[in-house]
Amino acid sequence: MTEYGIALDIGTSGLRCQAVDLETGRTVSTAITPRHPIPGMNVIDHVNFALQSGRDVANKLLIRCANDLFATLGIDLSKVKRVGVCGNTFQMSLFQNIEIRDLAYAGENMLKALGVEKIERYGAILKASDMGLKGMPDAEVIIPPAVRHEIGADAIAMLLITEVAEAKEPCIVVDYGTNAEMALICGDGRIFTGSAAAGPAMEGQEIEKGMLAAPGAISDVIITPEGWKCMVLDDSMIPQEGDTIDPSDGKVIRRGSVRARGITGTGTVAALYCGMKSGLIEPPKVKTKDGLLHLQDGVFITSHDVDEAGKAIGAMRAGFLTLMHSAGMWTGDVKTAYMSGASGLYVDAIKALGIGMVCPGAENIVQFGNTSIEMARRLALGQETLENLRVFAEKLKAEHCMFATDETFKNIYSLEFSVWCTGMPMDMYDMTLEMYELPPLGEPMEDVKVTRLSKSDLPDTESCPVKTMASGTSLEGMLEGCMMCSKCVHRCPEKAISVEPCGDRVRAIVKADMCAGTACRHCEKACPGKILHLDSFQVYL
Repeated sequence: MTEYGIALDIGTSGLRCQAVDLETGRTVSTAITPRHPIPGMNVIDHVNFALQSGRDVANKLLIRCANDLFATLGIDLSKVKRVGVCGNTFQMSLFQNIEIRDLAYAGENMLKALGVEKIERYGAILKASDMGLKGMPDAEVIIPPAVRHEIGADAIAMLLITEVAEAKEPCIVVDYGTNAEMALICGDGRIFTGSAAAGPAMEGQEIEKGMLAAPGAISDVIITPEGWKCMVLDDSMIPQEGDTIDPSDGKVIRRGSVRARGITGTGTVAALYCGMKSGLIEPPKVKTKDGLLHLQDGVFITSHDVDEAGKAIGAMRAGFLTLMHSAGMWTGDVKTAYMSGASGLYVDAIKALGIGMVCPGAENIVQFGNTSIEMARRLALGQETLENLRVFAEKLKAEHCMFATDETFKNIYSLEFSVWCTGMPMDMYDMTLEMYELPPLGEPMEDVKVTRLSKSDLPDTESCPVKTMASGTSLEGMLEGCMMCSKCVHRCPEKAISVEPCGDRVRAIVKADMCAGTACRHCEKACPGKILHLDSFQVYL
């Protein structure tokens, strides 16, 4: 009788899971959601939603999405014995439905006023049925620990899977994504950590033709003598040759074997690099006649996209420069850079280095896959135990930099913003660094060794193609006095809301995974009667 384990990665931009055969270790099935089931584009949006709408509502959205995703795997769920889970501290807390206010608010006085007691996140082993996970009565769910609330299970996974925590020479590891978790290993036992809110551009969101890493996404762009060749993810999430095009007008020079339906963050980085190298982009402007940088199948890059991607890249570079400054180092001191996560794996490392996503002094770049799902796999397969992770977490002595309040980060990010959004030249960047009593940035190394350790962000997808599932989670609210003018429907930029008669009232339904969350609220603002309040909506069953 086949018994299964399920690995679940709860990322800020979506959920990913794999079913594994516990006897052979073979991956049986892989499924992902293209977006997160909780409204919003980043972790701040998710925090605000959970605080305003209630932790229970956010937990129900997550659990329902997980149930639907597990059903998509196509296995007998009653034969599941272990579910390994990994993600950042906030996502894991919502999945467990435990206190989150200590993650959202800073300061002991504030937490005391709110009646929030100190929360220790040592990890847990829970019954799947007690958590609301359906169809797996004998399964246990393994929740890894966090070191502290800023350093969660995903950061532990990043350090453990890459094996950099014991490095004897300085190196930096970055998990590229909506929140770029990063750690500077100094080689003398010190580890400095931080998390830069890069925003959704690195996941392909907030880009006009953007999408998450999924089949049909342009993941790379290569300049050839003929034109620009697009690389597109196939059904196994492996990049294949797409069309070769003229980027100035989109003319197809040579037809490829795979079609595109959007561009992911790594493709945006590549297009940015190629555009800047060829003179078609001078941040933040696209210099073609129609203001568009053309790729295949009608996919393009706009000046607004350059602006959005630049702000994300700038936040990341400001982050690792801040860590180095905190450790008494600078760009010439860190020779090895590890790139983790989907964006860190799929992006062309040299292109990323060229536009500032990698430390300029790096001589060796090592690209990993998704360390979070790899940790979840190890837990599901019984190759890693909760007790071992607790021991590792205790050994991990990190100095965490809160970028939001760090003056060095603020100063450097102001320069990054000026470069990407106002076109400030790099020589002025270095001059201003000197005013801040910081050394010059330095040029990227020319002779760089790149080692790529995985073909795909998700293991074993060659034998079992990725299934993509819309989360299907929705929120419902009954509107008293609604005249069904539909202004809320028309104003929603994500087409997430609909209204319908329900007896003598009107029911509004919001597709939770499509909703842009608390940073948007265009529907509420458009309501002439001010009767639409998303905070009061409940999970639609």
